[in-house]
Amino acid sequence: MDFICNFPLFTIVLSLFSGVLCTMLKGRTAKYYTLIYEAVLIVMLAEVLRYTSANGDFTYVMGEFPAPWGNEIRAGVLEALMAMSFMVIMMSSILAGWKFLIIDIDETRINLYFVLINLMTAALMAMIWTNDIFTGYVFLEILTLTSCGILIVREIGRTTLAAVRYMCLNLLGSGLFLLGVVLLYDITGHLLMVPMRQTIAEIFYSDAAMKPVTLALGVLTIGLSIKSGLFPFNFWMPDTYGWATPTSAAVLSALVSKAYIFLLFKIYYRVVGPQIFETLPIRKIIFILGILSMIFGSISAMRKKSINRMVAFSSAAQIGYIYMGIGIGGTLGYAAAMFQILAHAFTKSLLFLTTPRLAEVSGDSLLFKNLQGSGIRRPDAGLFFLVGALSMVGIPVFAGFSAKLFFALAAADADNMKILFLSMVALAVSSVLNALYFIRTLIRIYSSGRGGADISAPQQFAQMHNLESDVPDSRERVETAAEHFEYWIPMLALVAANLFLGLNSSAVADLIQRGLMMFD
Repeated sequence: MDFICNFPLFTIVLSLFSGVLCTMLKGRTAKYYTLIYEAVLIVMLAEVLRYTSANGDFTYVMGEFPAPWGNEIRAGVLEALMAMSFMVIMMSSILAGWKFLIIDIDETRINLYFVLINLMTAALMAMIWTNDIFTGYVFLEILTLTSCGILIVREIGRTTLAAVRYMCLNLLGSGLFLLGVVLLYDITGHLLMVPMRQTIAEIFYSDAAMKPVTLALGVLTIGLSIKSGLFPFNFWMPDTYGWATPTSAAVLSALVSKAYIFLLFKIYYRVVGPQIFETLPIRKIIFILGILSMIFGSISAMRKKSINRMVAFSSAAQIGYIYMGIGIGGTLGYAAAMFQILAHAFTKSLLFLTTPRLAEVSGDSLLFKNLQGSGIRRPDAGLFFLVGALSMVGIPVFAGFSAKLFFALAAADADNMKILFLSMVALAVSSVLNALYFIRTLIRIYSSGRGGADISAPQQFAQMHNLESDVPDSRERVETAAEHFEYWIPMLALVAANLFLGLNSSAVADLIQRGLMMFD
């Protein structure tokens, strides 16, 4: 086996080691160490992508025994592409959000934030690479705990409440996922994905045997739907994303929710198999729920009075696209869903890292009424928000347009008039709604006006809802030249990735489809 085949395991082990190491480092040292090792991971993952593109997928067996005693890591083009993209977004989010990290987090605890980030990275990598469904559960729990940690680290009342709600719902989702794993293990006698798939294929023609399999998959689906924010389980998103520090909001929205969906997709594709999955009622259910998420998420976003909560509900709508694509089925439907994961991850991180920059030139307010002219007062943040908004709306050359085009092509290829009609209506309605609230926001931030506010957004929220606010009157922000440079470089990288996905969508889609072929 070539040495490169060890790289997927190295990404997990190195991330775990880095999490422990950062407990002994000071804040800024932990930051620089994390950025260096993440750059190394990106290089390793690029090599894995190159290797799998040329030589096909490979499996790394750990130990001499099969699961549950041993374990397997599997790497293909799709996994390598997802892992590398996730690491680029993680590194960009840390750099672009550093200014607010040192404001929102006590200096003595910054190293602990990077402990959480590195353990989260290990969980993300493991969930992408694992070929064992129980290992997926173990790192799913690590991902849940670290997600709550990077949320609550900004010590204001709203983040504490959001973290408690997020933890409760995610523990419910984790419990349901574990129940589904137990049921599948009881039915198949395996934890490795390929043997499970072989057993399910053998019992497929027995209706009595397939009923518990369908039940297990349904429980798994509900658990991961709660954790990823599919309608009607998306009510936790506004507080979770809206009150987190910008780096945490970007990571939670762009990476964590996508990792849950990717794990669920692996179960559908590698444990059940696409041919069997497309005959199950679960596929139709997530198709409908995906469409409802697209519509109601956008309607909720339109009704919000603050930009951070609008962007948060927009995430719920965009996640609906992914589930709709999986529900459409077929190679094109699955490829469209995977492309949407990439497009949304790069775009949403761009938006969450931009909104606080617009707020700080608007009296530290995130309310729309106080953002008047903020894009003029802060041109760089306005430009980056413009790119993200146009991508969400679906303007050509941006990633969002290509994703919507692929969904339309997948629906047309499905050879099912109901799916075609519902998909096209959902795409049209959702696109119009996206345009309404994003273009409204662009008009607001680029319209001449003083804007600004005398109190911060959390305090305004408290006043609007008759709550006590424990947020200081303002968070002093003095941006140095180095911080300005640290913001521009990662944001330009995210913009470039968005444009690359939009302008080279066919090449990326072909790469995704090659990865799907390797999944078999």
